[in-house]
Amino acid sequence: MEIIRLFCPVEETKRQKYLRNFKKVNPHVTSLSAEKCYHIQVSNSSALSTESLKLLRWILKGPQGDDNLSTDSHLSVKLKHETLFEIGPRFTFSTAESTNTVSICHNVGLKFIDRIEMSVRYLLTLDTNKIAESEVNQLIETVCDRMTQCRYTNENIPKNNFFECFTEPKKRWYYIPVMEKGAAAIRDENTKLGLAFDEWDINYYTRLFQSLLKRNPTNVELFDCAQCNSEHSRHWFFRGKIFLDGVEEKQSLIEQIIDTQKSSNPNNTVKFSDNSSAIKGFTHKTLHASSFTECGKLETKTVKSDLIFTAETHNMPTALSPFSGATTGTGGRIRDVQSIGRGGLPIAGTVGYCVGMLNIPGYSLPYETKLNYPASFSTPLTILIEASNGTSDYGNKFGEPVVTGFTISFGIVTEQGSRIEYVKPVLFSGGLGIANAEQMDKINPEKVVLHPKSSSRAVADSS
Repeated sequence: MEIIRLFCPVEETKRQKYLRNFKKVNPHVTSLSAEKCYHIQVSNSSALSTESLKLLRWILKGPQGDDNLSTDSHLSVKLKHETLFEIGPRFTFSTAESTNTVSICHNVGLKFIDRIEMSVRYLLTLDTNKIAESEVNQLIETVCDRMTQCRYTNENIPKNNFFECFTEPKKRWYYIPVMEKGAAAIRDENTKLGLAFDEWDINYYTRLFQSLLKRNPTNVELFDCAQCNSEHSRHWFFRGKIFLDGVEEKQSLIEQIIDTQKSSNPNNTVKFSDNSSAIKGFTHKTLHASSFTECGKLETKTVKSDLIFTAETHNMPTALSPFSGATTGTGGRIRDVQSIGRGGLPIAGTVGYCVGMLNIPGYSLPYETKLNYPASFSTPLTILIEASNGTSDYGNKFGEPVVTGFTISFGIVTEQGSRIEYVKPVLFSGGLGIANAEQMDKINPEKVVLHPKSSSRAVADSS
């Protein structure tokens, strides 16, 4: 196993954009050279023949691009007033770009390629001979997504495979001694794995394994329980009992919302189920394959389709990493459109943004105030720009355009000193689609039907 590297210049428009951003952070920056570096992990370097390397270069440069890839970097620090740093994806996770590129490589016969990640190397020239490490870190922050990227150095950059710097655990899965130690065992594992169990969760799982299942759980099982039974998945609070001034409300929050259907147009075909929603649609003609087992003609068929609209928010991820948070929000919502009933077809996307005061540089507004935000949050202006880019990026790659939406920027400080603002942003992703009206209900599973559950490679391997 080995990692080979190919270098090429960054597009001029991107280089100029990087330079402008660097100058905003540090006025001592005078010029910038930048290049991309492709880190290609191969399982068998001897299989990388002249022809296969030529094919790989063709894939990386793009069918219409010039082959300006080089095996050597053109950037190095030669003067005192220069500084060089490299930013790329974290080593522990394969990016979507890597997955797609590797898939293309495998389809054209390059089976020995395991992973391809791209980093960017920045060589800055300054009008001063000294630059503090803190100033370099400020420059890095303008181009590095803290959640998904890191700085590559001579010390941490992988030589043979992306995981060589990480120690393999002695046991990938193991039993938790709940039968012997009770709740204390789950409490320890909760701290170790960061499962975010509260005391109710700990007592619940202790009773489940000690009294009902009468066996010890594995670390994989507990990790899975933490995800599947979270508020995000089960809505314990949203479906739970509500007490106001010590008096229990008749309905939970979700029941109060469902009740609105009693006074609205009764045209729902899917509501509050299946991670989506649909209303009665229309009858129309469409093209269908004459055979589903072999090539054949397309035939015109009259079908009745229901209209799908589903939406979700992806707020916290977008606050931390606007581009990535928006892309995954869009991707998850597209999945909900596709998986309604026995299959839906996405048509178009909608998106909404709610952020705080923008404080656009050089564009001061009398009603805006510069206030502090959580250190881990991106600024409202950055969120608007990067989240918009992320939403469109994912939709365009999938083939779903964003056709409408809304944007709100709001923040005030009242006379009493109270701050009212979208400090935590809202990323509202919605999607339109259609589905066959005869296939809006899933078929009940039979006893012989297997229910697979997919997950990350690490969890899959350990289970």
